[in-house]
Amino acid sequence: PADEMVNKVADEPQLLSKKAGCNTHGQDSSYFLGWEEYEKNPYHPTTNPGGIIQMGLAENQVHTDLVEEWLEKNPDALGLRRGAASVFRELALFQDYHGLPAFKNALARFMSEQRDFRVAFDPSNIVLTAGATSANEALMFCLADQGDAFLIPTPYYPGFDRDLKWRTGAEIVPVHCTSANGFRVTRSALDDAYRRAQKRRLRIKGVLITNPSNPLGTAVPRADLEMIVDFVAAKGIHLVSDEIYSGTAFSEPGFVSVLEVLAARAPLAADYALDDRVHVVYSLSKDLGLPGFRVGAIYSSNAAVVSAATKMSSFGLVSSQTQYLLAALLGDKDFTRRYLAENKRRIKERHDQLVDGLKEIGIACLESNAGLFCWVNMSHLMHARSFEGEMTLWKKVVFDVGLNISPGSSCHCSEPGWFRVCFANMSAKTLDVAMQRLGGFVQTSSCKAAPAALRRAAGPARSMSCPLAMNMKWALRLTPGFADRKAER
Repeated sequence: PADEMVNKVADEPQLLSKKAGCNTHGQDSSYFLGWEEYEKNPYHPTTNPGGIIQMGLAENQVHTDLVEEWLEKNPDALGLRRGAASVFRELALFQDYHGLPAFKNALARFMSEQRDFRVAFDPSNIVLTAGATSANEALMFCLADQGDAFLIPTPYYPGFDRDLKWRTGAEIVPVHCTSANGFRVTRSALDDAYRRAQKRRLRIKGVLITNPSNPLGTAVPRADLEMIVDFVAAKGIHLVSDEIYSGTAFSEPGFVSVLEVLAARAPLAADYALDDRVHVVYSLSKDLGLPGFRVGAIYSSNAAVVSAATKMSSFGLVSSQTQYLLAALLGDKDFTRRYLAENKRRIKERHDQLVDGLKEIGIACLESNAGLFCWVNMSHLMHARSFEGEMTLWKKVVFDVGLNISPGSSCHCSEPGWFRVCFANMSAKTLDVAMQRLGGFVQTSSCKAAPAALRRAAGPARSMSCPLAMNMKWALRLTPGFADRKAER
């Protein structure tokens, strides 16, 4: 009977689709697995002071009080009222996937204001989506067929392996950047990636960049943008610029949008039809700190892309209630002016707290001027200068130190020992606790060769409730594998 049951199960048709069953979603990356451990044992200063501190989440919480203050002063927007009249029925019945005109107008102006009005955005060229994830995937569906490829400079956001590839079938070809020049993309690196893609018989449809960079925390210099635009012009391919961190650039040289570069070379751009092949992705998740509102956008001057992406947006619309509220918020010019300045000031303050804290314990960062994270060099703490050594160190930091940070290998970095460390999703006090923990770990690691009495004086290492030995099976579920990484390089 047992054998008959096994045979019966084997003969049954597959219950899930091949897409649902494949592993190209990238969710088994160490980037996401670290989140799983945090969710099992989250830090709280009073109820769980020994828990894991989440430093792998690029969330902007430094300014939440500013938005809350505005909401208290503008109850009609949150209460769905216009003056004394309710607009509930009007919003509840609204289904046009083109979006509320008032919100698109306000969003277009806000995006321009972030760029000091050096670029004007046409609301009719905006496609609203349920966050930047939906925006990036929709662009892939519009620009690439299954098996087509986009070139992406490394290190890049680990979620791109899911967002760009899983459902679309598109491929990513890494453009390898190194610490030799601060991980800036070069023409030779682009040319090398293009040749590697051709050898794999991949059709290259475009280049995708994040500006400011996630995970580097750096705004792309204008000279680099000029070079990238020249490259896509010469190859006749698309350029997607993910600019969701554009409002976080807190020091000079500031943020420069790719649209500024196009505007400065308008006649030449027209000659190469660049206006139709450069597209911008934006979101209110990072600059305004509203990831739960799920508001993203595609901006493109290509009418065909706007038309197709608008149809696709019906699979992930932004609610009319959310659009109504944000139209009022972003339409308040006095608020946006004060908010943008104060948000950058607070991000810089928290950034400096992390950088100074790391410096005190002997850990250096890539010099950065934007974003909600730092690109941290911890290679000197590894037992071996390899990706295996990076993973060993990462496990210690997660399980023994109680900090969830993102290893560079999850970002496809070609050099082991770099980590993305987020600083804006926690209070200043929690960041202090994180630095104290990491400082204790560094001190303990450097004292391993010291006499036992000296080690005891330094204090014992923290003991987590989830020891490494009990989690080896989980910790080895890492993607991409080391063999894959070797082939990728």
